[in-house]
Amino acid sequence: MAELAPYLRQAFELVWTAARRWMIAWSVLLIVQGLLPVGIVYLTRALVDDIARILGTGLTLDELRPTIFLVAAMALLLLLTESLHGISRWVRTSQAELVQDHISTLIHHKASTLDLAFYESSDWYDRMHRAKYDALTRPITLLENIGGMVQNGITLAAMAVVLTSYAPWIPLLLLVSTGPALVVVLRYARKQHEWWIRNTKAERRTRYYDWILTIREAAAELRLFDLSAHFREAFQSLRQRLRIGKLQIMRDQAFAEWWAAGLGVLAMGGAMGWMIWRAVDGQSGIGLGDLAMFYQAFQQGQRMMRMLLEHVGQIYQNSLFLENLFGFLTIKPELRSAQQSAPTPDIIRDGIQFEDITFRYPASDISVMEHFSLDVPANKMVAIVGTNGAGKSTLVKLLCRFYDPEIGLVKIDGIDIREHDIDALRRMITVLFQEPVHYHDSAGDNIRMGDLANNPSMAEVHAAAHNAGADGPIRRLPEGYETKLGKWFGGADLSTGEWQRVALARAFLRKAPIIVLDEPTSAMDVWAEVDWMSRFRTLTEGRTTLVITHRFTTAMQADIIHIMDGGRLIESGTHEELIEQDGRYAQSWRAQQRTGR
Repeated sequence: MAELAPYLRQAFELVWTAARRWMIAWSVLLIVQGLLPVGIVYLTRALVDDIARILGTGLTLDELRPTIFLVAAMALLLLLTESLHGISRWVRTSQAELVQDHISTLIHHKASTLDLAFYESSDWYDRMHRAKYDALTRPITLLENIGGMVQNGITLAAMAVVLTSYAPWIPLLLLVSTGPALVVVLRYARKQHEWWIRNTKAERRTRYYDWILTIREAAAELRLFDLSAHFREAFQSLRQRLRIGKLQIMRDQAFAEWWAAGLGVLAMGGAMGWMIWRAVDGQSGIGLGDLAMFYQAFQQGQRMMRMLLEHVGQIYQNSLFLENLFGFLTIKPELRSAQQSAPTPDIIRDGIQFEDITFRYPASDISVMEHFSLDVPANKMVAIVGTNGAGKSTLVKLLCRFYDPEIGLVKIDGIDIREHDIDALRRMITVLFQEPVHYHDSAGDNIRMGDLANNPSMAEVHAAAHNAGADGPIRRLPEGYETKLGKWFGGADLSTGEWQRVALARAFLRKAPIIVLDEPTSAMDVWAEVDWMSRFRTLTEGRTTLVITHRFTTAMQADIIHIMDGGRLIESGTHEELIEQDGRYAQSWRAQQRTGR
């Protein structure tokens, strides 16, 4: 258990940071609650001896006064014990809520700072799952286990003092009789942790099946292709396998605990037999009160030992799980800002340069591009056209420095983007992603999220919506820009094309010198595209614009069009020049004209 000591220290520091006042109150309660059972044991002996004293005598008020006092004292201690249980629950709940919120904040912050490469690996998903869904409550549980161990330890130490007064070997017998239980607890704590590690991916898959069966986005397709039964059976089959594995461990543990408990019962029987023999012998001065106190002290001592061992096992198990949490929180992103960052320009003067880029995604053996070069002139609009998988969207990820190329450089105004502060670099760029996020918030806030740092006014939000063609659909909503979007929280829904225009407005809201639009019209109908294209050039005037599209009606608006295939540029020029070349672009243009796409 020595290797777990750092995690125990980190857990204490985490809880102290999140809820230090509650931790102090909790510690005081532990000490008081640990001592109360000892007072009850001593009062029990005194009360039994006093009752034995008055049996057979006249029950006068003077004779009963000590008994009444002891009964009242016992009642007060029992009432105090119950009251402290309620107060402890309140303190623990307050502490737990603060700690869980603090851990969630840490996990959210870490997840938001990790490289996108993190999301390319299933192993990393497993680590995040273990940190997010299980380790979330472990620190406070660990603290409660340690608290329980301390409280029970205080009680146990006091009971040992009581038992030592009868014979010094009694506490040793108590300790030895619970030794096998400690072995069982530690062994099965390790087994449960190893089982969880082995089955994390399976647990994640059950969550995926549950998710796919209950989300709106999948509902229509599940019904059309009759897939619900397939996913239900997959969920139930996997849950059955996980359930059987977990129950098998619990069954084996219960059997082992039964044998360990049997040894404890034998030890208690032997100790009580010895005490009864001494009481019957009549020479030891042991009376009924002593027998009652010895039984209660030994029985409580065994119970405290069992609980102590349970807490030790849970501390061990929770510490193993905390390794997942703190391991996740110590992950460092590989993409980092330069120590001496170059100043970021407000205006692009020389443009963007992709120089001799070779890149492949993490855990992939296939290069998306090799020795690729491209110039995007300042204050010009450049369109990239190509088939799916040609590497078009990868250019956006490299420009935003979500990834670094294996070979080559990405430059802005001749400066390697790795010399810029990452956050400052990304503030220079506004992007409409190919799959923009649908925020389940008001329509106005959906747009405002494009530039929250500058607290845009409603006039700026309206202007961005108008420029993107989103103003009309939003004004038709029941509460206009205050209407909640999405069905998760009872809001209004939009069509795919309308969601895209809202995302486009979000991109336009940020007054960045570089605009990147990845398939900006893919979800728009012909009329919406024509309306938007009529003002497209005005919106991008004075800014360096990179448009990725498969629609030639969009591409033809650009100053320069590049045709990309297999991570290479195969044609370049204006729309008219490419038509004259009669190459890939011209052939595809004529095909789109015939099909009207």
